[in-house]
Amino acid sequence: MSQPPPTVLSFAASDSTGGAGIQADVLALASMGCHPLSVITAITVQDTAGVDDIMALDADWVADQARAILEDMPVNVFKIGLLGSVEIIAAIAEVISDYPNIPLVLDPVLASGRGDELASEEMILAMRELLLPQATIITPNSLEARRLAQDDEDDEDMPDLSQCAIRLLRMGCEYVLITGTHENTSQVVNNLYGTDGLLRTDSWERLAGSYHGSGCTLASAIAAGLANGLSIAEGVYEAQEYTWHTLKAGFRPGMGQYLPDRLFWARDEADPEEGKKQDGPDGD
Repeated sequence: MSQPPPTVLSFAASDSTGGAGIQADVLALASMGCHPLSVITAITVQDTAGVDDIMALDADWVADQARAILEDMPVNVFKIGLLGSVEIIAAIAEVISDYPNIPLVLDPVLASGRGDELASEEMILAMRELLLPQATIITPNSLEARRLAQDDEDDEDMPDLSQCAIRLLRMGCEYVLITGTHENTSQVVNNLYGTDGLLRTDSWERLAGSYHGSGCTLASAIAAGLANGLSIAEGVYEAQEYTWHTLKAGFRPGMGQYLPDRLFWARDEADPEEGKKQDGPDGD
């Protein structure tokens, strides 16, 4: 029998478009050589333009899905996406606390690309208190980083992104990758921070258009890199490069955003090194 691939257990909502959510995680993880394990947190009504409704599952069902998997097979990495309710956050936090040696990649999904609200203030507080202290790395975009790091003493001038990273690290996570997709800059600049400060900066040329599920793809790719034995810095860079290629090959099946092609390599007949450059993730 062959050696089994590394496994990544993803907690995320179902997205029927296949652009984001658990479907995006499964595609990205499989594309990068991992066996994806899935725990559904919520069911959404959405299309490629935005999210119309969310039905969070019962928190016990979420916990039971995870424990059934964890009692049956080893898991190399946890990945968390859209959660659905405070109760689900608490249930997941309790489950993963029993496995402190398994790395955790947390993608704090707070809003859709259209701006649909996907996390209440109570959920954000629960993430801060229950999940960030257990996270190996969190992957907020700049808007999410500011919202997660905001406190009651902030006035209209929010702290800069480096200060946001410091605050998030103080909440207990080991690393913070803040992506610059929503910043008004000519290039997308992604910064990785650790307890020693800024660890690496990667600048990428912006791609035209907007993409549904780029954040899910990036976080899942980081989880896959860690599961395959890469360091945080290596995994973050390789995940960015993979995500850029999925966006470069993106397609528009509906009337809304483009979707990343996570299996671009299966359809790319050109030299894989051709056109390789410092271009990078753009989208939600």
